[in-house]
This record gives sequence, structure tokens and C-alpha cells, in this order.
Amino acid sequence: MSRVQLALNVDDLPAAIEFYTKLFGTPPAKVKPGYANFAIADPALKLVLLENPGQGGSINHLGVEVESSEVVHGEIARLSGEGLFTEEQINTTCCFATQDKVWVGAPDGERWEVYTVLADAESFGEAPALLDLTSVGEAGSGTSCCAPQ
Repeated sequence: MSRVQLALNVDDLPAAIEFYTKLFGTPPAKVKPGYANFAIADPALKLVLLENPGQGGSINHLGVEVESSEVVHGEIARLSGEGLFTEEQINTTCCFATQDKVWVGAPDGERWEVYTVLADAESFGEAPALLDLTSVGEAGSGTSCCAPQ
């Protein structure tokens, strides 16, 4: 099963967790310092909350969670074949999980990832910021874990 991911910046993580638990009628699947995620069945949504004071209410990034590494690699080939710049991260630690993923930037600056979770991890990840993929066809700058911007 694939599902859309929406990663939001929030000012107050506990308040956001309380709100989204009530809104979707389900508790978070994972809560770590500065981070929470919800695996919502209906509608099929992976909601990620990233505590980023002063940026609350804004989109951090978007994504599609897929079932396997094979699907991620298929998307890398498909997106590259479409002429889109992609940034691959294979077996990377991000958002308290080991993942395979590919990043792509939309023309208006939104950052999308297609990813699969391989295992839980105890650390947030190695990267302090997201890739700048706003220039299609050019290498991004920075790193691409889903950290606050």
C-alpha cells in the first residue's frame, strides 16, 4: 500500500500531537524529541510533525511512502527518465528510521520524496536540513533528511 506523506512544521509539538490525535482519531505511531508521525488508515496518510518554532503552519516537505526498495528504485528510474533531477539516498537514517528514498523538486519549490522505511532508528539522522531542489536539473545543496528548514 502506498500513501501520501505530509510533513508539517509545528511551533508546539505537544499541542500539535493533541490536535491531530483528535482530528484523525488515532494516536501517533512514533514520538521522539521534536518529531512525531501518524500512520493514518483512513484517509491513507502519513502525517509527520517536525517541531520548528517560528515556522509553524508551513509545509516542511511532501512524499509518498511505498512498500519496498524495489518501488523506490523503479521511481528513481522513472523520474530520471522523465528528465527530472533526482537525489538518491539508499540505506540512510532520517526521521528516526532507516530508509531508501529519492528526492525531487517541483517547479514552485516543493520538495517531494518517494521512500520506504527499512527499520526504526534511535537517531533523527545525520543531516541538518533538506535539499534545495528548486532548480530542476541542477544539483541540490545541503543534505536531505527531513529536518526543520
